[in-house]
Amino acid sequence: MSEKSRCSWAGETPLYIDYHDNEWGRPVHDDGRLFEMLILEGAQAGLSWITVLKKRETYRKAFDGFDPRKVALYGDAKIQALMADEGIIRNRLKINAAIINARLFLEAAKKHGSFDSFIWEYVGYKPITGHWKKIEDIPATTPLSDKISKDLKKMGFKFVGSTIIYAFMQAVGMVNDHLATCFVYEKLLKESPHNKKSR
Repeated sequence: MSEKSRCSWAGETPLYIDYHDNEWGRPVHDDGRLFEMLILEGAQAGLSWITVLKKRETYRKAFDGFDPRKVALYGDAKIQALMADEGIIRNRLKINAAIINARLFLEAAKKHGSFDSFIWEYVGYKPITGHWKKIEDIPATTPLSDKISKDLKKMGFKFVGSTIIYAFMQAVGMVNDHLATCFVYEKLLKESPHNKKSR
């Protein structure tokens, strides 16, 4: 058993611990990964993250490695195949949203050079660091996630409510919301010494 101090939400499930230790809150600048997290966070709506995490490998196969160029071309036959795939969350609205979002993702990437440039501009290309002592103190939304959500909705994106967007920001490291007592929190601060302090 590790003696490392972690955010309590990581629990004791190895899959969750690995995600917490090695992914959550770490800055992501690869467009493929950003697209994956945007789709998975949308798929999570109304469900627990561990449910999505357990299905991630199946999702990767079903959605062509989350290549937005391929997902953007999905038609009725592919939608039917996805609806029949028990390894993913079979929700037609979420599947349709992934296809719509892929097309808009590519448009934003084309306009800004990359989706990475577009989305990280909202935080000035530097992670925002909280210094939370209790998990209850971490917000579900912020004025910034409200703004990003509003902007994305205006562009036509689906399943991008403020709560989903804030979870996305946390997941891809735009925000470091590890508890101040968590070993990853300090690690991320050392890796990015010029982080903006949010509070």
